[in-house]
Amino acid sequence: MKRVDLVRTIEGVGCVFVRHGGKHDWYRNPLTGISQPIPRHREIKDGLAKHIIKELGNPERSSKS
Repeated sequence: MKRVDLVRTIEGVGCVFVRHGGKHDWYRNPLTGISQPIPRHREIKDGLAKHIIKELGNPERSSKS
């Protein structure tokens, strides 16, 4: 999946950009409080992209500790 498509998808479910990391950008879902790093590669493997979407887009999911 292209990175721009992943960012559009997670922003579409309400996620917001938090900060730049060393090799990742961090996005957060304000409804759930869950944050995930998004790699700065042009292409992101489909499995990783699905995981990020699942983590950030599921409002019923509670944070792991």
